[in-house]
Parts: sequence; C-alpha cells; structure tokens
Amino acid sequence: MSQDSLKQRAADLLQHAGIRIDGTAPVDIRVHDERLYARVFAHGSLGLGEAYMDGWWDVDDLPGFMARLLSSHLDEHLKTLDTLIAHLKARFINLQRGEHAFEIGKAHYDLGNDLFHAMLGKRLVYSCGYWANAGNLDDAQEAKLDLVCRKLQLKPGQRVLDIGCGWGEALKYAAEKYGVSGVGVTVSQEQAEFARELCKGLPIEIRLQDYHELDERFDAIMSIGMFEHVGGRNYRGYFEVARRCLPGDGLFLLHCIGSNGAPAQPDPWIEKYIFPNSMIPAASQVTAALEGLFVVEDWHNFGTDYDRTLTAWRANFDAAWPQLSKNYDERFRRMWRFYLACSAAVFRSRRDQLWQLTLSPNGVPGGYRVPR
Repeated sequence: MSQDSLKQRAADLLQHAGIRIDGTAPVDIRVHDERLYARVFAHGSLGLGEAYMDGWWDVDDLPGFMARLLSSHLDEHLKTLDTLIAHLKARFINLQRGEHAFEIGKAHYDLGNDLFHAMLGKRLVYSCGYWANAGNLDDAQEAKLDLVCRKLQLKPGQRVLDIGCGWGEALKYAAEKYGVSGVGVTVSQEQAEFARELCKGLPIEIRLQDYHELDERFDAIMSIGMFEHVGGRNYRGYFEVARRCLPGDGLFLLHCIGSNGAPAQPDPWIEKYIFPNSMIPAASQVTAALEGLFVVEDWHNFGTDYDRTLTAWRANFDAAWPQLSKNYDERFRRMWRFYLACSAAVFRSRRDQLWQLTLSPNGVPGGYRVPR
C-alpha cells in the first residue's frame, strides 16, 4: 500500500473520532514525518508511541486526542503482531513470579526518586487520589489515604500489613493518624530505602520482599496500586496470602485499576517502556480468585478520579522539567508525557476503572457500614 493510501486510510479512521490530520483543533494531529502511517499500521500502539517519542507527530491536547481514539475504539483496528506477542506472553508465561517479580521495581520504580518527587506532589503516593471533596492533588491523596484507613476501621495498637507499600506514605499516615504499627513489603530497592527513612521513629518495618513469602498475622491489610503487577495466573495465590495473614475478624482493602470488559491484556507500548509484566484485572478474574476466601463487603469505583490525578501529575512533571532535564533526555520527556496522557485518556474514556474492594474473611457480623 502506498504512503498516500496509508495516509488516506488513517484520515478516514481518525474522522470517526473527530480528529483531522494537520487540522487546527487542539485534538488534531500534526504529522512531522510521513512514515508515521506505515509505522502505526504495522505496529499499532507500539508504533504510535515510539513515533511520538521520536518526534514524528504532535498534538496540543494529547490526553484529549488519546481519549477520542479510545472512545471511538480505533485501537481495535490496529491489532498487530506486537499485540499478539504481548498477549501470548501474558497468557503462557508467568511473568510475575520468582525473579520476574523484581523486574518492575528495577525497570520503573527505581528510575529515580527525583522524578517521582517532582511529579507526585507533597506525598510520594503513586496511585489514584480521591477527589470527592478535594480541590488539589495533595488534598486528594490525603483524602484517599484517610478513606483507606476508615474503610479498614483502624484502631490504635493494631498491626497493619501493606502489600506493595511503595515509598511508605500509606503506612506512615496510618501510624501517625490512627496509632497503628505495621509492615510494608516492596520489590523496589529505591522505594524500600526511602520508606525506611520516611518512617524512621515510627513502629513500621519496611522489607524488600516478595509478598508470596508472607506468613504471619496482621489485624488489617491494605494493598494500594500493586495488584496490577500480580498477574492473572497469580491472583488466587495473592488472595491466599492475604487470607492466611488475616484473622477472622480482620479487613483487607484492595485498591487497583480494573477492566470492565474481558480480561485485559498488556498494551505493547506500556509493556515495553513503562510497566513490564503488568496486567489489568477484569472483574471476573477478581471474583473467581476470591471465591471461598473472602466476602466482598464493598466494591467502590471512582475511576474518573484517576483522570484528574494523572492530569495533576503531568502538570507537575512539565513544571519540573527544567530541573529534571539535567538527568533525563528529551526522548524520556516525550515518553513520560505520552504515558501520562494515555493513562488519563483510558480513564476519561471509561475504558478502565479504579476499584477499592473491602474484603472480610467471614463477613462482618451485622453488616459492614460503608464509609465514603
């Protein structure tokens, strides 16, 4: 197919999303290299993302552009070999066990605390904020941490486990505001070192440890933004670990991204550049993995709050770029902006959700009163 034919095919598809090539609207794409069309039709989202990183195209409103693509389901016209390979790897290789479990820590979370400090705001909380009554990112993140603690009904003297504790902010908040002690596990060396320093003087232990190794009792468990790295083949084992660490009257709060469709497969660009070995769970996978282990006391979806969270992160990243550019190059800047914009678009288009599940081993006697 000639370059002109490919361009016309692209224009016809984009028209369905209300996007024009070299138009004047904020969501219209400006093409700098005509090889873009062949690259995208050959490699789908991987080609589109890499071409953006290489400066082959631009758009003023990148999240808006991507949201239109997703809302119009144009990505379904770009099923390529790269997509197939990513799907086959996810289906037949357990990418989240053994030595693979630590790959995400090295590839993403160990990038550098300077990057995450600049992007995430007052607290290093790398998950969706709760914007119900918040007007800015810092307030939204504090509201989310407090929501988690209230849902877990934390009380002074309790011992709490955080599976995938990140930089330790959730445990620090729970210890300071609710008087608990706790243990946090992470597979990121950078995060573990930072969390230990952050939580110094508090009754908190931070471990560089695979969660599968956990076998001790806690009064409550939380896991915020980590389940996306567990993998479908390991969901049952994940919940079995949580169940054996929780007494019959304990509560478990799971905060994760979820798919409202069939089990979601990895996006090739995200898999290669951002989150290796990650997988977004479907509701059907979660409920099957829970059977016989937990009662679902509450299933809370506030996915549109992730659009606002990611938009705030992108604004922080852009504002900090003059300083960050000393350690990261221009291709990284474009990669990171594409990642944040695409992620915002996924939630804006309602293709993915943000779930908080509150779980109990045997059902709360008399029922669970849901805090919001």
